[in-house]
Amino acid sequence: MASGKPKKKNPRLASGRKRARQDVKLNAANTSLRSKYRTAVKNVEKAVLAGDKTKASELFATMQAVVDTIADKGIFHKNKAARDKSRLSTKVKALALAA
Repeated sequence: MASGKPKKKNPRLASGRKRARQDVKLNAANTSLRSKYRTAVKNVEKAVLAGDKTKASELFATMQAVVDTIADKGIFHKNKAARDKSRLSTKVKALALAA
């Protein structure tokens, strides 16, 4: 009976049970959005490493929208989003200047 996680107890109050149900849905939504954020950032970085400036600039534009929406929802802090956008924009600009 040595499973990985200990089983969570069900809350007694109806409000607690409802909160637990809502938490499951919110957790799934936040996990999905966090994954979308990371994928968008990774795609831009891959395009920069490949040296494809047109693809990098297109992906950067879509990445900015994803990052902004996720920062607005509070999944990542706004400063983290701004930092990621800034670092990637410098990489994309450097790629454009190098070509």
